Amino acid sequence: MEPGARLPAWLLALGLASTVLAPGCGGAQGRLAHKLLHDLFANYSSALRPAEDTDRALNVTLQVTLSQIIDMDERNQVLTSYLWVRQAWLDAHLTWDKDAYGGIDSIRIPSSYVWRPDIVLYNNADDRFSGSMETNVVLRSDGHIMWDSPAITKSSCKVDVSYFPFDGQQCRLTFGSWTYNGNQIDLRNRLDAGDLTDFVENVEWEVLGMPATRNVVTYGCCSEPYPDVTYTLLLKRRASFYIFNLLLPCVMISFLAPLGFYLPADSGEKVSLGVTVLLALTVFQLLVAESMPPSESVPLIGKYYIATMTMIAASTALTIFIMNVHHCGPGARPVPPWARRLILHHLARALCVCEVGESCSSPRRAGTGGTGPQEPPGVGAQPGPCPRGHCLCHHHVLLSSVGYIAGCFRRHRAAQRRAGEWKKVAKVMDRFFMWVFFIMVFLMSVLVIGKAA
Repeated sequence: MEPGARLPAWLLALGLASTVLAPGCGGAQGRLAHKLLHDLFANYSSALRPAEDTDRALNVTLQVTLSQIIDMDERNQVLTSYLWVRQAWLDAHLTWDKDAYGGIDSIRIPSSYVWRPDIVLYNNADDRFSGSMETNVVLRSDGHIMWDSPAITKSSCKVDVSYFPFDGQQCRLTFGSWTYNGNQIDLRNRLDAGDLTDFVENVEWEVLGMPATRNVVTYGCCSEPYPDVTYTLLLKRRASFYIFNLLLPCVMISFLAPLGFYLPADSGEKVSLGVTVLLALTVFQLLVAESMPPSESVPLIGKYYIATMTMIAASTALTIFIMNVHHCGPGARPVPPWARRLILHHLARALCVCEVGESCSSPRRAGTGGTGPQEPPGVGAQPGPCPRGHCLCHHHVLLSSVGYIAGCFRRHRAAQRRAGEWKKVAKVMDRFFMWVFFIMVFLMSVLVIGKAA
């Protein structure tokens, strides 16, 4: 049988510092460990604060190691994290001479055997209020106790989504004693920051740091000071997921809205395109609103969606107005002189809007002196007096009919010319608003990216 195989189970649970026993010493070490455990806890009470002088505060040091960020619930403002909490203090009633007990310098015993400080997470948001795991403590011969325990904590965190998805958060983890005041326990942080050496990277959040500060607060219920240690978890959101799934689709859909002005008015799809783009942005807006907390601060991407939806609604209304101008019938009034001069002359030349047979440098038809189609020779001429000797007076009815037909043709051509001018006015306005809204979408996109940076 191997040395130490006959050690009792309770001795193995103690976890002696000298784990490798020399041959033939297993029984002696077991008896010494049993005697040490009996002597230490013969008259020991874990209910009392282990201080030799009750008027002096017991020093307790705290160190927190962040292992993992499990979840960040922005809507309920709750941070779920996996922590390793280390507490250390001096128990004056649990000391021994290691030479008297075979050189045993430290033992590991269940934490319920000794007094433990009631250090809790003040901003706990867990409905079950589950504390640290019941792990063993390391007890040394000089009375120093070190208790390492893992804990999954849910803490309240004030979430500011003003710059979502380019935001950063500051979540505080405040630890302190629930019943002992500063005159009984002096709680201090072991290091100036939380330990991040064993941190498992999170796919959504990047940890920038975890500074620790010690605070002494006097609450309204009590006159004594209560010290606490606050760890501020500095988080920065990884925005790549939201850029490719929320922001870029919105930008591309936004650039589709001005193209509605480029569609021909006779296609019948100008208004349908604007309404479709508006519905698509509404769906994206609802996706963002579902994950954000209901607060007065509107996220940056939400502002961009609202501005884009307002712009698209305005473009749809302008499209309806321009289509009404395009479909002006023959009974419409002529284009006013100011509109003819501003729209048909200056804007048409600046935007290079020209009909078939026209050049962009001049809105008039090339090689002619008017903007509309020319009448055939002789159609608009008035019948002159009959030449002497050739007058066919019995054809007077025929001549009046020809004059009536020529008048109807002139009125028809004038109505066509007026309708053509109104269609050109609508086309110039379409082209003008297309470039205006393109510029607006581009500027809004640049402003959002610049404000996020």
